[in-house]
Formats: sequence, C-alpha cells, structure tokens
Amino acid sequence: MAPTAADEDYVREAVGQLLAHHDPRATAASAFWGARFDAGLAWVGFPPGCGGLGMHPGLQVLVDDLLAEAAAPDNWYRNPIGLGAVAPAVVAHGTEAQRARWLRPIFTVADMWCQLWSEPGAGSDLAGLASTARRDGGPGGDWLVSGHKVFSTLAHVARWGLLLVRTDPDGPRHRGLTCFAVDMRSAGVDVRPTRQMDGDAEFAEVVLDGVRVPDAQRIGPSGDGWAVAVTTLDRERLALAGPHRQGSWPIAEALRLWRERPDRDAVLRDRLAGAWIDAEVARLTAIRLRATQQPGGPGPVGAVAKLLGGEVDQRVWELCVDLLGPAGALYDTWETGTPGAAGESRRDVRRAFLRSRGLTIQGGTAEVLRSLLGERVLGLPPEPRAGP
Repeated sequence: MAPTAADEDYVREAVGQLLAHHDPRATAASAFWGARFDAGLAWVGFPPGCGGLGMHPGLQVLVDDLLAEAAAPDNWYRNPIGLGAVAPAVVAHGTEAQRARWLRPIFTVADMWCQLWSEPGAGSDLAGLASTARRDGGPGGDWLVSGHKVFSTLAHVARWGLLLVRTDPDGPRHRGLTCFAVDMRSAGVDVRPTRQMDGDAEFAEVVLDGVRVPDAQRIGPSGDGWAVAVTTLDRERLALAGPHRQGSWPIAEALRLWRERPDRDAVLRDRLAGAWIDAEVARLTAIRLRATQQPGGPGPVGAVAKLLGGEVDQRVWELCVDLLGPAGALYDTWETGTPGAAGESRRDVRRAFLRSRGLTIQGGTAEVLRSLLGERVLGLPPEPRAGP
C-alpha cells in the first residue's frame, strides 16, 4: 500500500521538528545524525526505536530530499556498508539486543562496518565460500572462524565486519552458512589493504585465523546465513544505485568540465546531452524503486537500479576524461592512499574514471544481476548451475 497524504504530512512535520531543534549549520554532524536516528528519520521503514517510524519505506525519499534542501550532513560515504547492508540485516534477522547495540552507532558513524563475504575462490559465486566457523564447546559457546576474504570495502578502518561463513561443511551449498558480526580488533584478524588501479586502497583482503566470535554476535539462526545474505544484497544493490538529486555527481562534473572547455565541438556536445539523459533515467529509476519498495525490501527488482546506475556512471566518467582533452592522460600522484570514506577517488576525474570500473563488479557483477533479473523478474529459464 502506497503512502498517504497524511503519511507525507507526518514525515514533513517530523523533519521540521528535527531541523527546528538541531540546526545542521550549528550542530556537529555526529550529534545531528544521533538526533535524526532518535526522531525515527534514519530509516523511516524500520520499527520505532530502531531509527524508524514503522512507516512505508518509500517515504525515505521525502526525508532525504527535505534534509538535503536544509544542507544536513550526509553520512552515506562515511559508512556505506553499515548503512546500506548491515542495518537492514540486523533489523530483519537480529535480536532486540543486537538492534540496540549496533543500529544507532551505525547511523552516527561511531562504528564503521565492512563486509566479509567474497573470497578468492568465491566472488560472484557467494554460496561457494570456503571460510568456516566451528563451535568451541557445546551449544551457546563461542565460534572459531578461519578463512580468507577479499574486496572488503573500508576494512582497514572498520570497527565491525559482517561475516558469512560455512558452519556445516556437509550441507547443501546455500544451507549450512551462518552470519556473524566480527570485531575487527579481535586476535587473529589480519587486514591487508589492496591497491587498486586508481592508486588508492579502499578495499582490503582479510585473513581470519582462529578468530573467536561469541555466539551472541551470530545474526540469525545457525545455518540460515543465506537468508541474511539475500536481505543484505537486495538492500545493498538499491543503495548502490547512486544519488537521487538531479545534477549530482558524476554528471555535475561533466557539466563543469564542458563549461570550462574553450572549444565545444558538436560530438562532445551530443555525448554530453546523451549522458544527461542517461543519468536522469538512472536517477528516476532509482527514485521510483525506492519510493515503491515494500516493507520487506526491494527484492530482485532493486538490481535494476544498481545495474543501470553503475553502467551509466562508467560512461559519464569516461566522458569526463575525454572532456579534459590531453590532460585526461595525466595523473596527480601514484602514491597509495588509504581513504577513510568511500568515494574519495572522486577528488580527481581521472581517479574517478579508473575507480568506476568497479561499479559493475561490486554488489554483484553486471552479469550476475542480468541473470538474476532474467530468472526472478522476467521468469526466463535459469542458468546452468553446479552442485545442489
């Protein structure tokens, strides 16, 4: 059921009250985010007390628009995994104690999170992961985790990691997996930043060697980690669809570069017009999916926005490099950087272009998403699969 006019009025009033008592221009960012969480405006579709109002999740678009107009601080790039993937998983599958422990620090960025999922031998084939956890003692005891994870965004600054491991080696591929929250400061956790082709090390590989994880940090039932993974992936893909403000990055950068060019040839002008149209289509598609998602999440349809947004951004960043002319071949520095937030490569167009190559890999490759949409949305015959 779609939000009513009364629902929208209620949300507008709640945002107005937040801004009246916490002026974004005079309030520290962390304090503002805490007040926003307490007002239920972090994720309006979440239950009260969990940063939400228990209302239709599509109203979040209205909240975000109103706060952006008021120049409220944005926490997305500071904690993208926590906000876009972990919080929905904790609300859907976590205990009351876990919700109380983790949700508010996620939104205020007091605790940053990473995702410990992909492995050297199981990237797109997540169900084929080989990292394991075994009980140290009887039921209710700690777990001992060993394994090797890769492509973990911001793992070098994360306080917590959302971990998916195999707890039943003899069970079917999609069963016998369990999800945990791992303290990244635990003994046995070795984080190794991975240098990307843009020169930064935004990602990392993480080696887990006998890491002790209390059972209280298990999210969902033992052996039911795939259900947590599906919830996380559905929400993460929609979150990765990109900004919903018109003229946001990267198309804003393309327009800036166009205005600065001394020669505005017809070919580049035509490409710029096409890029603007593509960016608008991607933006409006993401808005529509966010506004119409049901309380259970966007489901596989969320893959549409992520797939479209990633491919469009790649084309726009390529246009930006071309708009630079010969300067597009230059680079500011090749020193390795370890960013404290996602997307810091955008400080330079050439870095952003190289970083954008990963947009059709992270959160599910473009090929995997097309298969997902074909099978689960269009009802096409499934791809051949190995194993049960």
